[in-house]
Amino acid sequence: MSEILSHLQMGFGVAFSWSNLAVSLAGAFFGTMVGVLPGLGPINGVAMLIPIAFAMNLPPETALILLAAVYVGAEYGGRITAILINVPGEASAIMTTLDGYPLARQGLANVALSLSAWSAFFGSLVSVIGMIILAPLLAKWALAFGPAEYFVLMIFAFCCLTSLLGDQPVKGALSALLGLAIATVGVDSNSGVYRYTFDSVHLFDGIQFVVVVIALFAVAELLEMLEKLIAGQDVEVDSSGRKIFNFSEIAYTWWTVVRSSLIGFVVGVLPGAGASVASAVAYSNEKRICENKDPVNSKFGKGDLRGVAAPEAAATASAVGSFVPMLTLGVPGSGTTAVMMGALTLYNITPGPVLFDSKPELVWGLIASLFIANVILFLMNVPMVRIFSKVLSVPGWLMVPGILIVSYIGVYAINAGSFDLMMAAIIGGIGYLLRKAGLPMAPLVLGVVLGDMMEQNLRRALSITDGAIHILFDSNISKGLWLVSLFIVVVPPLLRYIKKRRLNRAEH
Repeated sequence: MSEILSHLQMGFGVAFSWSNLAVSLAGAFFGTMVGVLPGLGPINGVAMLIPIAFAMNLPPETALILLAAVYVGAEYGGRITAILINVPGEASAIMTTLDGYPLARQGLANVALSLSAWSAFFGSLVSVIGMIILAPLLAKWALAFGPAEYFVLMIFAFCCLTSLLGDQPVKGALSALLGLAIATVGVDSNSGVYRYTFDSVHLFDGIQFVVVVIALFAVAELLEMLEKLIAGQDVEVDSSGRKIFNFSEIAYTWWTVVRSSLIGFVVGVLPGAGASVASAVAYSNEKRICENKDPVNSKFGKGDLRGVAAPEAAATASAVGSFVPMLTLGVPGSGTTAVMMGALTLYNITPGPVLFDSKPELVWGLIASLFIANVILFLMNVPMVRIFSKVLSVPGWLMVPGILIVSYIGVYAINAGSFDLMMAAIIGGIGYLLRKAGLPMAPLVLGVVLGDMMEQNLRRALSITDGAIHILFDSNISKGLWLVSLFIVVVPPLLRYIKKRRLNRAEH
């Protein structure tokens, strides 16, 4: 423990230098702005700053601190549009829309935004502490995950979706299958076969996630807003009189934040799992816990503060946790940390176990800077809540085209072509019809997010055994995940059935 404390002291000495504090502040602000803009996300934000950092001849520890601040800042920023206008800035913010947007429509935008900032801060704090104490142990555990275990982990994530499906599991399952179908479009990376491309060169690379998420959330939401405007309904919302959350709301969401932070950190340590998986699992877990305790008064999906706190704590904890495999194993924990590893190679630094001995100032400076960056983000975001919430008071005739312009900028930035714009309009129209039919959007988008990862890991696993399926059940980790998945699918409906039978008997 004394050795860890001495390393931390050295790390804070590095992080508290004026230059590193300045880049943490700049990176946090830039990352927040990147997260707000739909379609950019942390990967693009980090990628944009790598050539700038290298051109400025920043020391490697300063460059890494800058990129880490951008990464965490983008996780904070992604929640702002998710809560205010139902447009997630990135994949991990999808779960936040489920309760964040209803809270904003109820005039609680300030409370939801500030509470999400607090949850994200607490999640990152838990993750930093976990990184300091458990990094080597968790890194070895993550090595036990092969392609078979990752495939079963994806199955587990889809089973967690069952708690999001409410009283219409068929519609929810259909929505998830549509998402998986969209994920299969494009050239098969293993066989080279063209799948559902209809001989269009624009579909060879598949349908971009940004196009799907903006179409289903932004475009479909705008069509609903336009429908209300035509019908003479007001789409403006009065913002809350309160500036931020109060202590009773912290107490109300306390254990939700604690549980979700731990889930996010563990998922973040798994290379490639990502914050989107962490937020989905955390939200599903909390929804299940709350509905089991009080199924009558559960407001999940209709504006529950715990539905905002859970995914925000998990997403930020996962983002910080993804640094663990990068620093200890030299394996990227997420797409963004993979880009950051590429930045380190520009400085002839190879992440891995020897990095703790060869470059301790870089490793511990980064760990200390993650804590500092999150303090900066919390102090920066909470006072800006009232500014952000002013978006809701914009007249509907101006808000609808304004959101559409910002969203389409994100879509156009992908390939700088008109095809993606037309695809977003088509999918948005379909999404609008699906909403009218009562199909939830969250399972569909998560199907798109996890579909490719699920398929690739299944193929890698089966290639190891020449197609023998037993590899999916061989390891103890796989067996445990299968059992938990089965429990999630079978037990809640069974408990609801038993409870319904008891109520019927009591009435008769």
